[in-house]
Amino acid sequence: MDRRFFLALLLTGVVLVVTPLLIPPAPRPVATAPTVGGQAAADVPTPGSVAAQAIMPRTTTGPRAPAPTSAALAPIDTILASSAGAEFVFTTRGAAPLSANLPGHRALGATSGPVVLHGGGDALLQYRVLTDRDTARLDQTTFRYTRTDASGASTLTFSDSVGGTTISYRLADDAQVTQVHVSVPPTTGRAFLLLGLPRGFASHEADTLDDIRHLSYAAKPVTKGATGVTFSSLDPGEQELVPGPLSWAVAKSKYFVVGVLSPSDSTPFSEMQVVGGVRESKLATRAAATVVIPIVNGRAAFNLYTGPQSWERMRALGREFETANPYGGFMQPVVQPFATIVMRVMLWMKSFFSLDYGWLLVIFGLAIRVVLWPLNQSAMRSSIRLQRIQPELQAVQERYKSDRTKQQQEIMRVYQEHGMSPFSALSGCLPALVPMPVFFALFFVFQNTIEFRGVPFLWLADISLKDPLYILPVVTGASMFLLSWIGMRNMPKNPQATMMLYLMPGMFMMFLLSTASGLSIYYLVQQIAAIPQQWMIANERRKAQPPK
Repeated sequence: MDRRFFLALLLTGVVLVVTPLLIPPAPRPVATAPTVGGQAAADVPTPGSVAAQAIMPRTTTGPRAPAPTSAALAPIDTILASSAGAEFVFTTRGAAPLSANLPGHRALGATSGPVVLHGGGDALLQYRVLTDRDTARLDQTTFRYTRTDASGASTLTFSDSVGGTTISYRLADDAQVTQVHVSVPPTTGRAFLLLGLPRGFASHEADTLDDIRHLSYAAKPVTKGATGVTFSSLDPGEQELVPGPLSWAVAKSKYFVVGVLSPSDSTPFSEMQVVGGVRESKLATRAAATVVIPIVNGRAAFNLYTGPQSWERMRALGREFETANPYGGFMQPVVQPFATIVMRVMLWMKSFFSLDYGWLLVIFGLAIRVVLWPLNQSAMRSSIRLQRIQPELQAVQERYKSDRTKQQQEIMRVYQEHGMSPFSALSGCLPALVPMPVFFALFFVFQNTIEFRGVPFLWLADISLKDPLYILPVVTGASMFLLSWIGMRNMPKNPQATMMLYLMPGMFMMFLLSTASGLSIYYLVQQIAAIPQQWMIANERRKAQPPK
């Protein structure tokens, strides 16, 4: 391949990375956190949305909903209940789960034990009911509860004897989701359940800062792809509306998610309102999201998923729920299909070989190189033939330099005599380009795929984190240099190729220093597996050279 292609690719990457650093975007004005009726800005919806009516001043002629005075005086209890993969702690204040213990996943940060999803003092869900007359703050109401256990499932029913509202949770041992039903007294006009998602998560990761940077909300419109809003993209008090109808909505950290799914596409959510939270530092650790659910005939329902962002588990729930864990950021439409293929292959290999993911990456890298071997062989030999006819092409160009038409005709004749075409040079680039989508897909897959979280390999404690000893990036850079050096043997001297020989390995090594070590494992195997073929082609190129 022409080394100028690599140079152009490198310079493009440098421009994309360096330009924002030299010319940063103008900072957005930081909004103060306003209050409406004593309510924090993180709870204030955008005017005009359904959720906005929950806190806007209103005048009513009918009686207001009675204040839950007697219920508020009831003692606050906590209840333990479990479902498949999660152990919940519920509270009678607000009839909501306070936390979810995930015994199948251990904390990797400063604390030990299993991962516990909680919002730092807030419940995982907050309930309000919006009607034409009033807004009932169920999250400030103390409920009474009953519990029934039958057929491998527990049902918790929370009742507000004053307001007449009930909230029930059905937790099954064999189900990935908890079924939630909300019943309110009949009312005239429209009614909506305003469901607040977690306002943040305590981190359980070794790289806490990276975990915080992944804090976000996401929602899936029924007729469109999923859309996400990161905490860091919102200034304090800044509001963003995700219009419906929605199939699901989630709050998530790097590896874990609390999500609500509509029971079916025939009963979608109306919208999701997101508001930036107050920041105590440059990192955004708090935000608020309200999902608006229509109440029909005094009832509303949804399914609650609380657990890991497991591609296989979330995909089993349908409605593209696995896209709540997006790959590629702004490049998601391009990267997601390749990432899906990579995840399918890796999961199949996991079930077939029953090996750790570190060894699976070694096998995967070898398999990609074996599959591409014929294409590489054909392209490299095409490059040899092209090199062989270069003197003849240069002679034709010199002979007919004053007659462009005749020159093109003679050039085509030379190509045809040797069974080649002007596109033969382009075909030599294809083997280098084909593995790149896989490489980029793996780069994004390693960002937040829980299957790789905490997986050890050789001296590495976690292949989802960078190599703490920097052995893999250095060895990978050295192998890339060796592969390029072998590829340049018996080729005409080219100053640009010589520059790329030293520049590209160094650039890749610097890139891999801060990326997941699993990505370095895959790329290192790719480079080493390509050396024998490159050596064979270099020898063929030497034999094809005319005698001196």
